Amino acid sequence: MSEKFSDDLFDLKNDRRLSVYLYRAGFGCWLLYILSGARFMQSVHTYRTDFGVFAFFLMVMGLSASMIYDYYHHPIEFDQKKKWLAISYLVLAGLIYFLILNKEPIALPHVRGLF
Repeated sequence: MSEKFSDDLFDLKNDRRLSVYLYRAGFGCWLLYILSGARFMQSVHTYRTDFGVFAFFLMVMGLSASMIYDYYHHPIEFDQKKKWLAISYLVLAGLIYFLILNKEPIALPHVRGLF
């Protein structure tokens, strides 16, 4: 029975459940992000940024999973969501790069003269 459940769950082409679970998990992490700013949650305050980035990551993965379903069953919705998925991946990459990895901006000395 569990083998059938896992087969259906990861059949992204015909089943939306995984994308819904990812959205819900992302919303839960977003709630943790909000709660970790409260005074009674000071013990987990250091993980607040991680909660926020992970919430965004889970929601982008949920959008990606739902787009596979939409590609086969709702092509008009798929076309509308394509640009938002690309923007989401760029924002996610920026969040991970600047907030999680704590890197300085990339220096491009040969491009400096162009602007």
